[in-house]
Amino acid sequence: MTDETLAPLFAELRFTADGLIPAIAQQFDSGEVLMMAWMNAESIAESLAAGRVCYWSRSRGALWRKGETSGQVQALVALRPDCDGDALLLLVDQKGVACHTGRRSCFFREWQAGGLVTLTEPQISEEDLYGKKPTA
Repeated sequence: MTDETLAPLFAELRFTADGLIPAIAQQFDSGEVLMMAWMNAESIAESLAAGRVCYWSRSRGALWRKGETSGQVQALVALRPDCDGDALLLLVDQKGVACHTGRRSCFFREWQAGGLVTLTEPQISEEDLYGKKPTA
């Protein structure tokens, strides 16, 4: 997709001062909320062109193609800006787990009676996902 093709979309989006916009990934058929990450104009354009979700990694300062190291790919079904244009909802078809902890969703804890309760256990170890031992 060309910059010209995406100009109407980008005109509606409100990026942060550092050129980012929050994106929530949701499983397209079940509605399960999987994760939140950041996107920039380049990652949005690549995601729309390739049909595979690409984010911006703030820690690496580089594009992050979901699943490039873990194999846990997100196929993009739809991209929906919110009413203010300051957040995105990505409807995706998640292959495997979405969370780097090996869980299906990054939202696996819930605040209950003064403490966080873990709702789900990992489906796959971080070592199996990334071929290395997890860091603390």
